[in-house]
Amino acid sequence: MQKRANHLLPTEAATALASTSGTADEAEAAIGIRVSNGRVVEANGNDFVMRGVNHPHAWYTDQTGSLADIKAKDANTVRVVLSSGHHWPMTSAAEVSTIVRLCKRNRLICVLEVHDTTGYGEVSGAATLSEAADYWIKVRGALQGQEKYVVINIGNEPHGNKDYERWTCDTSAAIGKLRGASFRHAIMVDAPNWGQDYSGTMRNHAHTVFDADPNRNTIFSIHMYGVYENADTVRDYLDFFVSAGLPILIGEFGDWHTDGNPNEDAIMATAEELSLGYLGWSWSGNTGGYLDMVDNFKADFLTDWGKRIFSGTDGIAATAKEATIYASGGSTGGNGGTAPRGYLYA
Repeated sequence: MQKRANHLLPTEAATALASTSGTADEAEAAIGIRVSNGRVVEANGNDFVMRGVNHPHAWYTDQTGSLADIKAKDANTVRVVLSSGHHWPMTSAAEVSTIVRLCKRNRLICVLEVHDTTGYGEVSGAATLSEAADYWIKVRGALQGQEKYVVINIGNEPHGNKDYERWTCDTSAAIGKLRGASFRHAIMVDAPNWGQDYSGTMRNHAHTVFDADPNRNTIFSIHMYGVYENADTVRDYLDFFVSAGLPILIGEFGDWHTDGNPNEDAIMATAEELSLGYLGWSWSGNTGGYLDMVDNFKADFLTDWGKRIFSGTDGIAATAKEATIYASGGSTGGNGGTAPRGYLYA
């Protein structure tokens, strides 16, 4: 989740993005979930549209049973909050292995993210993207061989509204560090400006970051809160990436926010129309129930937000399709302190 931003998203980019398509060599380099012609696809080439929610594991390590509950609501993907150890105890390799195993048992694609990078540049002690990459290298053993099931989201909202101009070089360097460490997973990168990209930095420079990935297997994630009150703003941002042939999804959004009222109807409708993924924030555990989908991790006690995202128009139940890696009989493995308002800084 993100911090208040009092700026408008530009509706025109300062530069044009060239269309980028993966080559046969790049597809071979990306052995699991991958990018092909601007789309997120599975290893078999089938289109995969993420429909799911965020789960705050780093703050509620005893709630791994929520993964089964999230699947029971028809999600096909879960984005799981981890910690590199900068703000909360480090999520160990053993924990990562358990999360991946449970995601596979419950037939979910698993997006794993380091949350400690949130608001770097404005938040004292926040981790850099380079430090987040170091964490992934530490837990590499838990991720090797899981490329068909796992997407690595390097770091959550890695720049605030200060020094966000560094987003392009910092993100490119972190991707390079992971590729240099032999990671072949699809990599997801969050926008700056607390995830909302009000400055258009990710929009204007996504092609540079994509081209910096030798595997051409990077997915862009925009977080839509108060900056995205207007349906046209939602449409303009997503259309830009689609037209440029660059993979985009909504990695976080809600039905309201302290910095404005995000247009969840437009977000979900536009994502469905364009066949783009969305991952709502968040399952449970936010301070005071702020943006909780269920009360106190109880799956049968849906909030209004939970009812909207799971069973409403363009919601998860109506639009999610399970990853074919599960339907095709692929192996799914064996058995397998809260932040303010459920995120770093309100």
